[in-house]
Parts: sequence; structure tokens; C-alpha cells
Amino acid sequence: MPQISVDYSERLADSFDRRGFGLALNRLAVKLIDATPEACKVRFRRVEEPVVVGADSDTYALVFVEFQIFPGRTPAAKAALSDAVLAALPEYLASEDGHLPVQAAVNIVDIDRDCYRGATLAV
Repeated sequence: MPQISVDYSERLADSFDRRGFGLALNRLAVKLIDATPEACKVRFRRVEEPVVVGADSDTYALVFVEFQIFPGRTPAAKAALSDAVLAALPEYLASEDGHLPVQAAVNIVDIDRDCYRGATLAV
């Protein structure tokens, strides 16, 4: 744990260093919420265009990061993680013209420890 999902706009596909950002997310989880490195799992999901922000479907791109974690972290630790993720994100984004606004958000959700199950399968 944590399970980390990153939804991102299709228009960022060629300019988003997903591997680098995924590794950064893992490091931040270890540092800020005491996760173990091998427990951090990141998946990226490309969101088809258009992404509509307000009344605009052409101007913006989107990155939404969600952490699903076991309960027990303080609100301050969760807020610090959210802030650190938003601060790190620009390092892994590049636009061709340098003027693509990216709407970015982070959400941290506690999951039910009693119901969650995970395993490493040998297939």
C-alpha cells in the first residue's frame, strides 16, 4: 500500500515523463506517509480528449493523482503529501510551446483495511 492512480490528458502522452513521476510518487509516499518502497504501486490512465474545464474544452490538460492508503495518517501528513505531489509534477511535464495550462489535483483516500487484500502472484 499505497495504490496510486494517475489520470492524465491524452494530449500529455508524449510530454509527460510517467516513469519518472511514478518513481517520484513512490519516494514521496515513503518519505511523507511511511510507506515501504515495495508496497507503492502506481498506474497511469490516459484520459481521452476532450477534457472539459468549465466551459473550455480546448485550452487545458488534466492530471489527477489519487492515493488509496490505509487509515492512520494524520491530516497534516496527507496535506504534506498532496502539496509535495503538486510541487513535483511540473518537473515531469513538458509542453512543446510552453503554454499548455494543466489542471492538477491530488486526492488521498483511506481504504478499509479489513476488506483490502493484495498478493504477489507467480504466473
